[in-house]
Amino acid sequence: MAQQDTDQQHAGVLPVDDEGYVIDTEDCEEREAAWRERGTSRPITVVGNPVLHKECRHVTDFGEEFQQLVADMFASQRTAEGVGLAANQIGVDLKVFVYDCPDDEGVRHVGVVCNPKLVELPAEQRRLDDSSEGCLSVPTAYAPLARPDYAEVTGQDEKGNPVRVRGTGYFARCLQHETDHLYGYLYIDRLSKRERKAALQQMAENEPRYPVVAND
Repeated sequence: MAQQDTDQQHAGVLPVDDEGYVIDTEDCEEREAAWRERGTSRPITVVGNPVLHKECRHVTDFGEEFQQLVADMFASQRTAEGVGLAANQIGVDLKVFVYDCPDDEGVRHVGVVCNPKLVELPAEQRRLDDSSEGCLSVPTAYAPLARPDYAEVTGQDEKGNPVRVRGTGYFARCLQHETDHLYGYLYIDRLSKRERKAALQQMAENEPRYPVVAND
């Protein structure tokens, strides 16, 4: 039985299931649209910009300015046709990411995670998926990257309430990818030197389909 969302300040913005994980699969279209429609799309910061290559600051103030940032992130994510976006990808040095991502069963997940930490899985529970991965901050480039096909993230929601999110398949990859961003890592940092060079070459040879911030 899902937790009733009668007291948002204590129960959280989203209801949770019997195991304490957020139910982020309900009213996805309405929730995403409500954020996006009050946000302003910003250009995407690309690899090479210092803000992408250092750990971000913890979110401590969940007030109006922060709520606007989250709205802008949803708007920017939609413009770039992404499934996840970290704050430093629009140049903001804060530990928060948004997501609008399907899992391998096609179920849509929409939510916000602040100050995320990946839960380390026991070795016997790690099954690697070596699917191709891309990044809005490395536009037009893709490369296979092995990641666990299940992920759990703990953190806070957009109001500062404790939150736990879990995902499988493509959504698990998204949770890991976006958490990496907030600690200063791009997916290409996990590739071999040869694979990283090839990805950057792909990026150099193609034009992004969305506005980006040029590196000086």
